[in-house]
Amino acid sequence: MKAYLDTCCYNRPFDDQGQDRVHNESEAILSIIRRCQKEGHILVGSFILKMEIDQMPDQGRKSNVQVLYSAVNEEVPYNLNIGRRAMALRNMGNVKDMDSLHLACAEYACVDIFLTTDIRLIKVCKILPLRVKVLNPVS
Repeated sequence: MKAYLDTCCYNRPFDDQGQDRVHNESEAILSIIRRCQKEGHILVGSFILKMEIDQMPDQGRKSNVQVLYSAVNEEVPYNLNIGRRAMALRNMGNVKDMDSLHLACAEYACVDIFLTTDIRLIKVCKILPLRVKVLNPVS
């Protein structure tokens, strides 16, 4: 199995755990990362994930997120096909720039599942012709 976690997922374990939803998503994400490592599943990362992580202003959070991201064992570099697909996704629906790049990278890597904690993105993806299944980590 191949999985792609967006930046929201890598950040979630370091958010305020006071809400049940945040706590449950955090536990699910950590469990998924451990399971990928233990069972040999492929965790896919990308140039856009690295860029977003590198731009984090909070150095403590950034360091923690980098530790989680180090579990990635396949990384998608930028190429023109990804750029074109991202642009097409933005034109098809209400997909933000960064989200379109994440989705294009996940499709390019032929992942089985794209995970995000962004409910708006999950809703938008339900109407797009994607080659990847988009779900919340708790699902």
